[in-house]
Amino acid sequence: MSRFWTDKIASLDPYVPGEQPQDKQYIKLNTNESPYGPSPKALAAMQDQVSEKLRLYPDPNCQTLKNALAKTYSVDADHVFVGNGSDEVLALAFMGYFAGGKPLAFADITYSFYKVYANLYGITPDIVPLNDDFDVVPSDYENLDVSGIVITNPNAPTGKALPLADIEKVLQSNPDIVVLVDEAYVDFGARSAVALVGQYPNLMVVQTLSKSRALAGIRVGYAIAQPELIEGLERLKNSFNSYPVDRIALAGATAAVEDTDYLEEICQKTVATREWTTVELEALGFQVLPSATNFVFVTHPEREAESLYLGLKEQGILVRYFGNKPRIGDFLRITIGTDAEMAALVAKLKEI
Repeated sequence: MSRFWTDKIASLDPYVPGEQPQDKQYIKLNTNESPYGPSPKALAAMQDQVSEKLRLYPDPNCQTLKNALAKTYSVDADHVFVGNGSDEVLALAFMGYFAGGKPLAFADITYSFYKVYANLYGITPDIVPLNDDFDVVPSDYENLDVSGIVITNPNAPTGKALPLADIEKVLQSNPDIVVLVDEAYVDFGARSAVALVGQYPNLMVVQTLSKSRALAGIRVGYAIAQPELIEGLERLKNSFNSYPVDRIALAGATAAVEDTDYLEEICQKTVATREWTTVELEALGFQVLPSATNFVFVTHPEREAESLYLGLKEQGILVRYFGNKPRIGDFLRITIGTDAEMAALVAKLKEI
């Protein structure tokens, strides 16, 4: 605590990312990074920018990337917004569309940054509990007196996906507020709500290049919505930071989006490893929630999550443990790594 802090700084409860210990080499299965490197085409495009070109500002409009995303998702470029990671895109959306008015609805078990943004912007959360099976129930989002709704699909940390028809039910019952669908993990087994953007002017879909495109290190995310919502994000961005994506990141992101064959390849490998891991964990007595992501969410009826987490860490494997959070304190979230990494995880769990 500093005497120079404002009341706002003192009131913040910042987001805590997955641990990144430096004491030794770990198998990192705690932050949902891709176990595979980026597209070789993306690496080549980024290397090409490491030159005298770096004396120049990047394109503030990120037009080449917007064009690539527009082509990929069969929308016009004015339906696309690009930011410094999906977290920045979410932050701008919270600031612009949810702050200063009614509460914001989101699930009790979901991406924990939502509560952080709500606190930062003075938004009152309207927490909507998942059901006993950790599912989002569309009817729970009807008749709410809120400024907006945020749904993570597939959800994190549960990994469960909501059918597109259920997303549409939420949209239809809330035509006068923004419904933001956060799709960080959608490429691993869910259907994207981008297909609904043309029908619903209140829909905003947010995605990232950090997961399925293996580019967590360059921090690029984007939103897809009808132009009126996108223009609002652009106005906010240009009132805060006109150049959120640097030249190297812009080149790499564009090439990665265009390399759809590589995207499909590493997603298929990740899904296959996820299914193998699920079978192995269930054979050890774990309950594994159905996952449409690059991680699994598990609990063991006879072993405490904390002891498993600590035992694995002792053996050089990191998984995500959520402490004493309500409803999920005895669960672990395990990122899907390479086949060899997941075999090592299973072997260590058998020892434990």
